[in-house]
Amino acid sequence: MVDDNLLYIYREGNEPGETTQITYRQLLVQVCQFSNVLRKQGIQKGDRVAIYMPMILELVVAMLACARLGALHSIVFAGFSAESLCERILDSSCSLLITTDAFYRGEKLVNLKELADESLEKCREKGFPVRCCIVVKHLGRAELGTGDSPSQSPPVKRSCPDVQGKLKEKSKRIRPQISWNQGIDLWWHELMQEAGDEFEPEWCDAEDPLFILYTSGSTGKPKGVVHTVGGYMLYVATTFKYVFDFHPEDVFWCTADIGWITGHSYVTYGPLANGATSVLFEGIPTYPDVSRLWSIVDKYKVTKFYTAPTAIRLLMKFGDEPVTKHSRASLQVLGTVGEPINPEAWLWYHRVVGAQRCPIVDTFWQTETGGHMLTPLPGAIPMKPGSASFPFFGVAPAILNESGEELEGEAEGYLVFKQPWPGIMRTVYGNHTRFETTYFKKFPGYYVTGDGCRRDQDGYYWITGRTDDMLNVSGHLLSTAEVESALMEHEAVAEAAVVGHPHPVKGECLYCFVTLCDGHTFNPTLTEELKKQIREKIGPIATPDYIQNAPGLPKTRSGKIMRRVLRKIAQNDHDLGDTSTVADPSVISYLFSHRCLTIQ
Repeated sequence: MVDDNLLYIYREGNEPGETTQITYRQLLVQVCQFSNVLRKQGIQKGDRVAIYMPMILELVVAMLACARLGALHSIVFAGFSAESLCERILDSSCSLLITTDAFYRGEKLVNLKELADESLEKCREKGFPVRCCIVVKHLGRAELGTGDSPSQSPPVKRSCPDVQGKLKEKSKRIRPQISWNQGIDLWWHELMQEAGDEFEPEWCDAEDPLFILYTSGSTGKPKGVVHTVGGYMLYVATTFKYVFDFHPEDVFWCTADIGWITGHSYVTYGPLANGATSVLFEGIPTYPDVSRLWSIVDKYKVTKFYTAPTAIRLLMKFGDEPVTKHSRASLQVLGTVGEPINPEAWLWYHRVVGAQRCPIVDTFWQTETGGHMLTPLPGAIPMKPGSASFPFFGVAPAILNESGEELEGEAEGYLVFKQPWPGIMRTVYGNHTRFETTYFKKFPGYYVTGDGCRRDQDGYYWITGRTDDMLNVSGHLLSTAEVESALMEHEAVAEAAVVGHPHPVKGECLYCFVTLCDGHTFNPTLTEELKKQIREKIGPIATPDYIQNAPGLPKTRSGKIMRRVLRKIAQNDHDLGDTSTVADPSVISYLFSHRCLTIQ
């Protein structure tokens, strides 16, 4: 049993002065209240509820309330577009949406309610009206009375410290005008005032679904990954406990957004299942200065810290001083997640952030696996910079060649798993055939990760990157087909092909080749229009760094685009291998000579 008075979370807002604490008892009360709110709105066991929110306490309350009454939450990252939200609502037939008025991400204002309204209008146009939208007054908290807001966050308008540590009056934040749809929109705080603080949980079978989380698919249509109550909970609880060497006195901080699987597993469910005290961070690593993360580590005496290689590479650019000016003496274990970490970044993380005394757990796993699959255990396994090391308990990896034969000893090929584990996804929502085809068809009898892998002479596993048409940008999987589809919706684009390109911070970025329709000219204005199109259709995370004019694309005589060749062109690598099947070799020479030389 968890002590009612045990501190559950420190919430750190976008601004350094925005801090909130909540105990497990207070969390339970709010979850019960919101469970009553959802029940009053007609939500029953098995219903789907869409959540489109920033990193605020109400997000955790909403997802736990769904779990308490047996409804499936479908959380959509608040950086996704209205189109992406609409697509996910329609796919899982969500009857209710929970969102926020607006929020700041660093200096940038995001009018989330406006995007939610646009998404719901698209749903109505497609014949699926969402019957209710519950809105958290986040930026407008200062207007609420003392007891009105469940989180009790401080007002947005205030003084805050500048980068020199001196107090200076900041200009007043803009509060956007919030549109209101009578009969659909309801204020969170008003509903909570009327709700009782007791709610008996709905009893669920171990194999009942807990949530749906969408991840990019190679066909361009996102896949609704379904995780279940028993297996998922058991797996995230166990991996959290052992991979981070959790002890009751720890303060754990995973910097991931809850809109991704890392936030589901290691911000919410894993820490809660172990009675951990955690940090919930709404801001970004570089605001108001580049030492923000280490300031928070010292402020809350964080002992276990889990972040993405993208964040590490970003902060490396600013040198050691923003890190070393803070103590970081509380840190005991460091972790990385989302993509393979390059050895240079690993060594900086170990030497500077961890002061050469903190073990690093470089974890490999996926939305589909629920929790860690390959990972060191801190203090128990010798570390190799950039290696995910060995499988977690009960995980049986194998490396296969193109023929599906298992390779022994030192080897490189396709990473697969030979047997199930508790946290494995159970299906793709509404499309079990796609589940079987995507993960089990290529190599029958194995779960296919879609990643390449190398095993060294000591048995350590090294992830070498995606083997399918997916890109890993800042730890987020993006479908090349989805980006290509967004580009070709522009009237000027006849054909598009998207490949990955190395990026010093993101790890990988998007390099787009576009063939224009007759009568259109490739220029900076068109480039900006295409980027805007992608941001609106998918979200800012999919914005390409390079867009190259391609009057022709390298194709086989049957008309198939040779993306292998395009990857070489994007990286200016003239070692093309066999190009005998290219229908028009002159296209390759032209594309090489007109490469994008700088990020646009």
